[in-house]
Amino acid sequence: MQFWSSLRVSTRQACIPHPFPLPSCRTISTLNSLRTTHRITTLHPFFARPSNRFLSLGSIFGSTASKLPSPTVVANITRLEAEANVYPHDVSKQLALFQALINTELKSSYDVIISRWEKMCQFDPASPLLHSSEAFQMYLTSLVKTEQEGAVPAAVKKRELLLASSGTPAADSSPQVNENTADSQPANLETEATSPQQQPESSPQPAQQPSSSVTPSQKIAEDVLAGQHSPRVVGNANSDFAAALEASQGKPIQVTIVENKGSWVPRLLRFLAILLVSAFFFLVILSVFFENTGLMKNAPRQSQFEPTEADVRFSDVHGIDEVKDELQDVVAFLKDPTSFATLGGKLPKGVLLTGPPGTGKTMLARAVAGEAGVPFFFASGSDFEEMFVGVGAKRVRELFAAARKKQPAIIFIDELDAVGGKRSSRDQQYMKQTLNQLLVEMDGFQQSEGVIVMAATNFPESLDQALVRPGRFDRHIAVPLPDVRGRVQILQHHMKNVTTSSDADPKVLARGTSGFSGADLHNMVNQAAVQAAKERANEVTLRHFEWARDRILMGAERKSAYIDPKAKLATAYHEGGHTLVALYTEGAMPLHKVTCVPRGHALGYTSMLPEDDRFSVSYKEYLAGIDVSMGGRIAEELVYGPDAVTSGASSDIRSATKTARAMVKFWGFSKLGPVCYDDTADLSPRRKDEIEEEVTKILKASEARATALLKSKMDELHRLAHALVEHETLDKDEVNKVIKGEAIQSVGEVLEEELSSSSKPTSTTEP
Repeated sequence: MQFWSSLRVSTRQACIPHPFPLPSCRTISTLNSLRTTHRITTLHPFFARPSNRFLSLGSIFGSTASKLPSPTVVANITRLEAEANVYPHDVSKQLALFQALINTELKSSYDVIISRWEKMCQFDPASPLLHSSEAFQMYLTSLVKTEQEGAVPAAVKKRELLLASSGTPAADSSPQVNENTADSQPANLETEATSPQQQPESSPQPAQQPSSSVTPSQKIAEDVLAGQHSPRVVGNANSDFAAALEASQGKPIQVTIVENKGSWVPRLLRFLAILLVSAFFFLVILSVFFENTGLMKNAPRQSQFEPTEADVRFSDVHGIDEVKDELQDVVAFLKDPTSFATLGGKLPKGVLLTGPPGTGKTMLARAVAGEAGVPFFFASGSDFEEMFVGVGAKRVRELFAAARKKQPAIIFIDELDAVGGKRSSRDQQYMKQTLNQLLVEMDGFQQSEGVIVMAATNFPESLDQALVRPGRFDRHIAVPLPDVRGRVQILQHHMKNVTTSSDADPKVLARGTSGFSGADLHNMVNQAAVQAAKERANEVTLRHFEWARDRILMGAERKSAYIDPKAKLATAYHEGGHTLVALYTEGAMPLHKVTCVPRGHALGYTSMLPEDDRFSVSYKEYLAGIDVSMGGRIAEELVYGPDAVTSGASSDIRSATKTARAMVKFWGFSKLGPVCYDDTADLSPRRKDEIEEEVTKILKASEARATALLKSKMDELHRLAHALVEHETLDKDEVNKVIKGEAIQSVGEVLEEELSSSSKPTSTTEP
């Protein structure tokens, strides 16, 4: 067996069968563990669980803190170990090895003695080593040397149990040295211990003889703990220690547990987890307590409504001059509130702006704040409501409180109908809290506070009457769509920031954008500029503005959509019917453009624009509009026959029916007279039938007029349809040329003309 590689000392490895569970001498070999790291599980009888000792050459003889034994001592230990392994039942061999290890006075040597004695005695209770008092005394000495004095009583008790299980509880053998015999029987030391002649004279005599229950193992333990290390000393022990050992019988064994390194980490993590969970629940309970008791109500909190400085002026608002004049009073009041109270007059507390979307209601409110130079508080009707009950009322209070701190100020609530709708008995109570709080706040502060409430809505009919009464919103200002002059001003304002050509006249564009709001006009200018940039043009021309207008009116072109030639020709005849009826019917709206290219959700489109703004429509104009709607379906029927009429006229029929029904029910354009039939639920069946008869009569008459007109214009219809298939889109001038049989420019010719006109300035410019 190679013991220490540095000394090159080796001896023959001896392995013989053993009666106790020792697989080989390598397992119990002390010095084999010195060559390589070997993990030995030491089963201490006094431990609650096994502990692990790592024995190695460095752990026994390689410690830097202790002096290494000489090679002679190492060789002697190697030889004694080999002999002890060959003769495991020879007590003298084991004692010689134990004594040699004790002489080294190394802690690791004591650990080897402890491990070897426990393995040999515990696995084989019949081993002579268990009966040897000297071996047990060396084992206890090793425990004391390794600072395990607390394990001595448990070791004594364990040995007594092993002796009792072997059938010789009183037997205690002393070593018999016999070199020729492998299994020499030890002497009975327990008998010797009971003989008074064998007591050493030097052993201390207590004042009182120990109890007869004190065993030899306990006496050996007393001697070891008292400092008597002679293996043959088995005299009487200290009476106090004997009494302590006797008193400890029947009591729980004191176990010393040495925890592994890092075992505190799981405990720390468990403690932190419990602490975090407890803190979370504590904070939740604390927050609920403060919320319910109101103890934190007076604490300062950040409001979500902050004022903004408005940078818009009245000079930035165009097309609604009358509205700006009405709001000048509000601006003067915000600048000097006391000047209006000299004669006892009072300015309105609230101003309600009503009108279609995109007419500039929000911009007007910002302009008022900008002209007066006061903070501007903006809120939307949907900002107040949330999933929690009472949040809306709370935010209303916060909004008005923030405005009072910054007075004079303007509060603007956009989309007021979202929060100020009419109340109903079917509504839940929490749905009314926000509106009730708004009513209280508006009627609760004086006008001298210098706070003006402005609101905007495009659905004033839905507002609660208590909200719009005098004293709250007592000034209602209508913001209509801009007229021709207003559209010219708006276009000029937005076209200042765009590089436009000389042909882009705002007056021409304004006449062709009837019904456009300020937002629509701004969108048209922006889309025209974007399209010109995509075409890499140097400036935005009239063609770009018309393209943007058509996109807004008719939708985007779907040129990539595949249309069958037959279906495309049928669409051209349909749109041609609308066009001819619009051209030859008196009172019809002027034609603007016609196309058979799919736009939006339609396969074709006929656009008509009034030359001037229309504020009222006559009976003749309504009938002409119905005739134009019927023209498309009539053209299909005349060309393809009644059986080939398609469903493409569904939207036309719906529009014509809606107009005819309104003429009968609301406008009095029938034999029923000037009666408004708003709610048909209260009408008698006879009256309902009469209304339907009048509607049908109007539609039938319109169909007959359109049929007669188109039958007389069949040649023009064919020419117009084929021209639409070829050119796809025609304006009013081109339509007039086509129906007269005149030729019009093709798409290629138009492109060449535009390219030549754009290249002329660059070729003629000289430095």
